[in-house]
Amino acid sequence: MSSRSDVAAGVAGGNDLDGHEHRHDAERVNQVRAGLPDPAVVEELGATFGLLADAGRLRLLVALLDGEMCVCDLAAACGQSESGVSHALRLLRAHRVVAVRRSGRRAFYRLADAHVRMLLDLALTHHAHATPLGAVPVEAGAR
Repeated sequence: MSSRSDVAAGVAGGNDLDGHEHRHDAERVNQVRAGLPDPAVVEELGATFGLLADAGRLRLLVALLDGEMCVCDLAAACGQSESGVSHALRLLRAHRVVAVRRSGRRAFYRLADAHVRMLLDLALTHHAHATPLGAVPVEAGAR
């Protein structure tokens, strides 16, 4: 059975959990490994996606697709308490997902940049086109 160190060394073979022999494409494995981000970057991405996994925070971000809003308006639009919205926005701001502009005592939030907008747009588009869980996809032209 090959170990992770065998793969790192370029050994192209081993057994899977069922005992079946398989061969690794050592060149491809090394190419992919070389392109992987630093583990700290992956951890930070995981934390950001974790924030986006919360339906309440995601609702706030989708509301911000229409433009900048103050905390009280976001709370009313999303059916959440102002304190809950403030807390969620603090977390999102700490991960550079939203940005804030202050005007007097009011804080206006917006999506941090075009990348956040693109990520949300892509997720919404994907959801609209994705096959629901458990459904069998229908092939094009089949009826």
